[in-house]
Amino acid sequence: MPPGAVLGGGAALAPGFYRRGGKRALDLSLIALFSPLLAPLMLLLWLAVRAGGGAAFFAQDRVGLDGRVFRCWKLRSMIPDADLALRRLCRDDPALAAEWRRHQKLTADPRITRVGRLLRRTGLDELPQIWNVLRGEMSLVGPRPFMPSQRGLYGAAGGFLYYRMRPGLTGPWQVSGRSQSGFADRAAFDDLYHRTTSLRGDLRILLRTVAVVLCARAE
Repeated sequence: MPPGAVLGGGAALAPGFYRRGGKRALDLSLIALFSPLLAPLMLLLWLAVRAGGGAAFFAQDRVGLDGRVFRCWKLRSMIPDADLALRRLCRDDPALAAEWRRHQKLTADPRITRVGRLLRRTGLDELPQIWNVLRGEMSLVGPRPFMPSQRGLYGAAGGFLYYRMRPGLTGPWQVSGRSQSGFADRAAFDDLYHRTTSLRGDLRILLRTVAVVLCARAE
């Protein structure tokens, strides 16, 4: 799905009020409104991950607004020591190593657990990032955060507007159905989102996110 279809076809530049404070107010208001639903859901997901052994949460460095690095939280969807396992997989399988270099992800990642597959399919592994939103490191809607080691890939794709926004728990690229595309595609979504950020656009993406989660659960 092209960027314009996700964002509503290139809306006019958002009023300054929404960019300066309205977007942050929306984040906090929605979290407060839905916290009675989110808290028990988080508990159930924590129990499901813990039942498989190991820690339920994990954090990795991500690049945020103005290039600042922060700790981004997720529900664990992979086996313990997943980074070490990735290095071994790439060492033993050149085709897999090439796929990782190109997309920074694997289509059929053997490190993902059974519960983790469900979490990833629904996007619920991202739910702990609500904590990052509360801390002001992220927004509910924005570009997908990337790792510091991926700065060069993003820069080569022309993704410089990323640094002017808080990364999002969800966003136009995340709900576009193009999760296997490369950094050039992500940069195009980020560029258009930066130019068209608006309350209407963010609500549209949030509603599309809910639809994606519900459809994934029904499969």
